[in-house]
Amino acid sequence: MKTDLYHLLKEPEEETSEEKIFSERVSQIPRSFLREILKIASKPEIISFAGGVPNPDFFPIEKLKEAAIDVFAYSGKEALQYSNSEGYLPLREYIAARYKITNGLIIKPEEILITNGSQQGLDLIGKLLLDKGDKVLLEKPSYLGAIQALSVFQPEFFNADLREDGIDAEQVETILWENKIKLFYAVPDFQNPTGISYSLERRKELAEIFKYHNTIIVEDNPYGEIRFEGKVLPSFKNLLPDQTILLGSFSKIIAPGIRLGWVVAKKKYMDKLIIAKQGADLHSNFLSQKIIYSFLKNNNLDNHLTRIKEGYKKQRDLMLELIENNFSKEIKITKPSGGLFLWLTLPEKADAYEVLEKAVEEGIAFVPGNTFFQDGKGKNTIRLSFSSCNETTMKTGILKLSNVLNNYIQNLQLK
Repeated sequence: MKTDLYHLLKEPEEETSEEKIFSERVSQIPRSFLREILKIASKPEIISFAGGVPNPDFFPIEKLKEAAIDVFAYSGKEALQYSNSEGYLPLREYIAARYKITNGLIIKPEEILITNGSQQGLDLIGKLLLDKGDKVLLEKPSYLGAIQALSVFQPEFFNADLREDGIDAEQVETILWENKIKLFYAVPDFQNPTGISYSLERRKELAEIFKYHNTIIVEDNPYGEIRFEGKVLPSFKNLLPDQTILLGSFSKIIAPGIRLGWVVAKKKYMDKLIIAKQGADLHSNFLSQKIIYSFLKNNNLDNHLTRIKEGYKKQRDLMLELIENNFSKEIKITKPSGGLFLWLTLPEKADAYEVLEKAVEEGIAFVPGNTFFQDGKGKNTIRLSFSSCNETTMKTGILKLSNVLNNYIQNLQLK
């Protein structure tokens, strides 16, 4: 018997007369499978590898508490008042200085807009750049939140495959020459959902291709500071500064509940982004901005990041070891050097939804990969998050999942 979640995703709801009141824009937005599966994953009996959520054990609760007390003690009235749309200037100055340290980028504070998470940044960029029918290039697979946010603006999507070292440059070049691509959305470091990172060679190759086109590169980098090994590679902002808009976030490195991210863009874009921001919510949560700045000012962020990276590396290593020792050798797996995710590719005839059905019966949840494919492909893929499970839970969950997957593949071969 299929679960309600299975029917929700596999069998679209019938249209009713009441639904005809909704705009065409809303009908274009795909449902977030992740939000639905998290309803199941939140049950205490379920071991979840589904949500790409930070481990709450790494939240700097006491330090944030101290920061909040500091804000209320010294600037409570200011923090609780309306503020400017651009965001708290000292926070933007901190972000700009951080870019110079981590990426060698010279960013001006006035080129930074504070947003309610980087997800709002995507929405504002869509409002800024996209009209109905404009052409957008995505990685295949791509971040579901980006697919949702950009779908609102009813663009025509194009997709190029992700390889082990980044998006397929040959496919990208062909698409660009054959189509007027307005926007390219990419996550070059520890990509969601695959964990893949673009190599230095691939970044340079793509930059050489894009410089002959008027495409805006939107580079999302929520995981870049969660690097376990290897060195920081150039951003597209380093390689094509005038064509690149950056997105950043405090969600993965401090805490997602604060809902603070940012957009980095040249002035010609920023002026319009601020107008779009004013039309959306006037300004981001000023109290959160003040608290985060107090935290950053009074603590060493790199020390905090070291703790996070060491913890996630142990979790990644354990998951990889368990998978390599127990999963069928027919399953391919990515081995990310940072971030929160692993990506499984099952035999071509496999259906991850069928695997999920059996996994949920065993108390295991994950995200079937095709939800990250704008074109509906990828039914034989799975995203696993290693970020939020302790050692005991991970061992139990991965061993149960290995039994489900191995039995499924064995039965698949007998058909």
